[in-house]
Amino acid sequence: MFPYEDIVHLPHPDPKNHPRMPRPSRAAQFAPFAALVGYDDAVQEAARFTEERTEVDVSVVAELNEKLHTLSEHISEQPEVCVRYFRPDNRKNGGEYVWVSGKALRVDPIGGVLVLKDRTAIPLQDITDLTGPAEPN
Repeated sequence: MFPYEDIVHLPHPDPKNHPRMPRPSRAAQFAPFAALVGYDDAVQEAARFTEERTEVDVSVVAELNEKLHTLSEHISEQPEVCVRYFRPDNRKNGGEYVWVSGKALRVDPIGGVLVLKDRTAIPLQDITDLTGPAEPN
């Protein structure tokens, strides 16, 4: 004989004063509790990799200036260009180097941007490589 043997097989009593709680509501009581709201997001953000901006060599800058000048001369043709540039991260130090391609709409030396047909504006100082109308891709 074991303890409570006399009541183990009795039916479960129904409450008399209030209705039984629905199963989904009962289960919600035992759902995981996030004691530190936003902690997981903060950890993911800290783990996200960003690159540091590298200084471009003077000879590369001279070559880029020459390519931009050539591009300016052919801008009315809206040539297809591929541009590699540094895109700063909005949330932390650093950023990433990305390649973008599209038709060049204008080169604005005063505003310091290269604008593509899809309205992507690329700061001239962030460009590290450019292939354009007079070059093979």
